Amino acid sequence: MVSARTRNWILALLFLGWALGNLDRYVMNYAILAITEDLQLSASSTGLLLSSFFAGYALMQMPGGWLADRFGSRKVLIASVIMWSIFTALTGAAWSMASMILIRFLFGIGEGGFQPASSKIIAQAYPREERSRAMSVMLSSGAIVGLFVPILSAAMIKTVGWRTMFVIIGVIGAIIAFLYWRFIKLPKEETTSANPASTSANQKGSLALLFKTPLLWNLLIAYFSIYAVNWGLATWLPTYLVKVRGLDLVSLGWLQMIPGIATLVGVYASGYVLDKLPRGREKTLGSLACVLIGILLYLMFNASSVAIFITYQTIVTLFISFVIILLPSVVLKNLPASVTGTGMGIVNTGGQLAGFITPMAIGFIVEAFNGSFAAAFWMLIGFSVICIGALLTMNYEKGELLRGERTA
Repeated sequence: MVSARTRNWILALLFLGWALGNLDRYVMNYAILAITEDLQLSASSTGLLLSSFFAGYALMQMPGGWLADRFGSRKVLIASVIMWSIFTALTGAAWSMASMILIRFLFGIGEGGFQPASSKIIAQAYPREERSRAMSVMLSSGAIVGLFVPILSAAMIKTVGWRTMFVIIGVIGAIIAFLYWRFIKLPKEETTSANPASTSANQKGSLALLFKTPLLWNLLIAYFSIYAVNWGLATWLPTYLVKVRGLDLVSLGWLQMIPGIATLVGVYASGYVLDKLPRGREKTLGSLACVLIGILLYLMFNASSVAIFITYQTIVTLFISFVIILLPSVVLKNLPASVTGTGMGIVNTGGQLAGFITPMAIGFIVEAFNGSFAAAFWMLIGFSVICIGALLTMNYEKGELLRGERTA
């Protein structure tokens, strides 16, 4: 285990990197309004474009986790940031829908290794009882970025244009990759065995045990469900509020800072609460949070004014934040550090598949219902119900299968 000073410095760098990754993902949700106009995209084409990143991101989750366990989390982390920075910059050079989809898909491949590798680093650097808070700090960068993205993206799109905006973000990524190479140092035991055949056999055995662990399947389903809600709202709410509720881009930016603040509060509070809860209690609270998410989604869609809509959205983000922090915390606290990267990659695949499927599905649904978002909201409510079932049926005792095998 590294010293407290070193691990907190590492966490600060992970925070910075995850902030940048979220910046690119979130600005796309606002840039898509200008991109749709420039490239003349229909609603279904827009949904496909929004989903293309998540196709690559989901595809890379399990390989990214395996690579982090096999070759070292630091190497995978640096390679991930370098690759996503290249394709972020290239987003500004896209000339057609096909080129944009390909670039965003490859960007997703690049970013796909970051969370499994960073989760493994947290498991290596932090004691078990501090891992939920460490994870919440890293993930909170997304909430902080979410506060400023609406205003920042509106300002940059109006001044330098969406193409230059993506080039600037790509350059910042290159700087962060250098900081990782220069300052993130991990214990030597992170590296795998000098015997390649032995290491390969151990990795295959661990992967087989992970797939036999019922807890991971529950987590994968829960990840898919809650991220279907999260990314369904994140990718389409700007379009919904502009086209259906009549907001302009600047007003939208200011109003979306309110749920952004709630997300930040929810992420930090969730990490603290989860580290204090008795084992098993978190799944009960997570299930209750999902019940409230479903109710609030219904109230959001039927809100009589923009002010009431934003109020319900602000509350729903608190409960979404709790579930999103809960799920990786279960992984970090119930799997040995040697397979945390692979385990996180497996369950996070569910979340990123949701990110691929949901925006695209909403695009087709909106087009099929002549611009109405009603069926899309009901779909998100359905996913909150599925998440309830996945959380309530989690069995930590069955999750001990892998830990017992690894420590035997």
